[in-house]
Amino acid sequence: MFGTCVCPVSGGKRDLDLFIGSLNKAMPDKIRRLKSFEFPLAVEWAAKEGWNPGLADAEVFFNTDPEGFWGAFDKQGLAAVISAVQYSSDFGFVGFYICRPDRRGSGLGYRLWQAVLEGSVPKTIGLDGVVGQQDNYRKSGFEFAHRNIRFGGVVTASGETPDDLFTLAVDDIAIVDAFEQTCNLFAESRIEFLRGWIGHDKHKALALKGPMGVRAYGVIRPCLEGHKIGPLFSPNAKDAKTLFCALLQSRDDQEGKVYLDVPEPNQAAVDLATAHGMVPEFETARMYKGTAPKLDLDMIFGISSFELG
Repeated sequence: MFGTCVCPVSGGKRDLDLFIGSLNKAMPDKIRRLKSFEFPLAVEWAAKEGWNPGLADAEVFFNTDPEGFWGAFDKQGLAAVISAVQYSSDFGFVGFYICRPDRRGSGLGYRLWQAVLEGSVPKTIGLDGVVGQQDNYRKSGFEFAHRNIRFGGVVTASGETPDDLFTLAVDDIAIVDAFEQTCNLFAESRIEFLRGWIGHDKHKALALKGPMGVRAYGVIRPCLEGHKIGPLFSPNAKDAKTLFCALLQSRDDQEGKVYLDVPEPNQAAVDLATAHGMVPEFETARMYKGTAPKLDLDMIFGISSFELG
């Protein structure tokens, strides 16, 4: 399973630290927040699990909420990880839930899960988990919202570049964030995430002009294998296809594999992937603890990331 997790704000974060401190005194293993130089190891573990992270994911993810990444340590070092990214007091996302193979089945991963979620402030917490773990997540109060499907394939870029296509830059982040909030494309404002996602030199972000500055946009990033497109937000299938093709054409490697994570309820998004010869490779269950946000899934042709939502 992968996604991200949630930590309390201000005094709440201090209360969580005190709780985990008392827990550590009673246990031989130690739980604490990860430091920036430790988090790349969690990304390496994700790669070994076949999650194919982006080349810049560690940097962007950690900077989104430096206090939202946790680890359990034993005598051999890092033994389990989980991310707990808090976007606001109303919304957070759980992910990067991985245990070192030799500690699986020991209960350490679940203890880490319980410790980090203890006293969480956000009213709603989301995750993208493997379908087979749904029952376990339900025991922690999470309810199924919809399936997400990862499509993959070697896709040939095609199509002309429209006159209203432009490259997004860091200066456009506020416009993009307002677009996402106005169109109900993400549960909360996520300026810090967008700052790294759009502004990173390894990523390519393209948009189509509209009344709010943009009417559709997408990002493509290089991964350990090929590229991933996400987000891909568009009001219709035509604009989504235009951006999809433009993002493909922006790649340095035109022969590599491409991945697109699609919310299954958006049939137009599924059709976009299959029309380009992409096939389902695996799926996740989007689940929420608390009131699920009312997202416009018909505009979501590609999810930003399974790790941070």
